[in-house]
Formats: sequence, structure tokens, C-alpha cells
Amino acid sequence: MTALLRSLSKTTYVVSDLHGRFDLLEAALAKIEEAEPGTVVFTGDYIDRGPASRQIIARLMAGPPVGWRWICLMGNHEQMMLETIRKPLEPDWWLSNGGFATMASYGKKVPDAHLDWIAALPRHYEDQHRIYVHAGCVSTFNLECQPDQLLWFRCERDEDYSYRGKHVIHGHTPFHDGPVCLKGRTNLDTLAWKSGRLVVGVFEDVLAGGPISLIEVTEHDLSILPQAR
Repeated sequence: MTALLRSLSKTTYVVSDLHGRFDLLEAALAKIEEAEPGTVVFTGDYIDRGPASRQIIARLMAGPPVGWRWICLMGNHEQMMLETIRKPLEPDWWLSNGGFATMASYGKKVPDAHLDWIAALPRHYEDQHRIYVHAGCVSTFNLECQPDQLLWFRCERDEDYSYRGKHVIHGHTPFHDGPVCLKGRTNLDTLAWKSGRLVVGVFEDVLAGGPISLIEVTEHDLSILPQAR
């Protein structure tokens, strides 16, 4: 029965904290799409710090190839940009946290269509065995009751927790030598914008727990890409 379930199972791939590294996104998608179609969850922080925030947003807005499903979550950097531009707030809050690089990629103005897309992003996604968020969560509260924690939560590297029996997958807190894979949670943020190393978590949908494998993308993989869009 277990073998049958696995044969019928779909796979979920998780990509965290791209921060303007469109090149690493394209390399990761090229590797992911070598497999049978499944789900790709992006856990936010598409913008800031790296050089190609606009290209990442445009790529995600364009959507997946036929047969694939993409789930794009909001990160705290998307929240900062959105609130700075649309409220507006004091711009230093966002610009000093990588926003200058985003504005350089866009030029004079972020298009309203991009801001509308960002504003509509969910803050969490849930399947049978796992919770997907940008930063983490507090296990004692409903997810809907902790919108700020989902974007800003921090904990110690080896602090383990789950959410009501479900494995938690997130980014937000970077570790150059990550990912950090614990019994109850997986942190996939490897400081990719600076390290040039992005790690994709691979999860089998019918199996509980952490990743069944990891796909590592480094700057050495970029030479295989076609010319960027």
C-alpha cells in the first residue's frame, strides 16, 4: 500500500528568499522542471538586495508551465515595499533594507500591476502534512491570528517546533551553511542573494515530515541557462 501511495503521489518543491537573484531562480526552475509536474511553493522575499527584483516578480506573475502549480507567498520585504509605496510610510524603513536595489531594477516606478499582485499574495499555505510560511509561526495560535509573525518570526537555529503536528517550512532567517532541517521544521534560507547558493526543498506530498531530498543551485549552474528573458 505504501509503495502504491508513493507511486500516485505528487511532489512539492519549496524555494525561499530569492532577494533579486533572478539568475538563481531560473536555474532552480530548470532543475525542478526536469521532474514530473507538481507544486512549487515560493516562500516570499522575491525582492531587495539582489539586482533583478523586477524580473523575478514578472516571472512569477507569468505563472508556471502546463501541468505545474505555483503557490507564491508574501515575505516581509514585499510587505515593506507595498506599505512604503502605498501608505506611504517613511521610505528609509524599506530602502535601507535593500529597497534601493529594487528601485534600481524597476527604474522610476513600480507598476501598479506588480503592486496589486503582491498585495494579493497569501501569507501561508497548508497541505495534508505541512505548513508553508515565510518566516515561521507560533504553534499556539491560529495562522490567521498571527499575520505579522508569519512574515517576521525569528527563532534560534536549533530551536525545533511544529504547528499542530504539521511540519513547518520557511525561510527568512539566513544561514550560509543551511538549510536547517529539524524534526518539526525546515529553514531553507541560505543567504542566496549573497552566497550564490540556493537550496530547494523537495517534499513528497503523501509523506509527513521534512524533505526527501534537496536540490542545490549555485553560480556554477548559471552557464547552462538560455539568455535571460
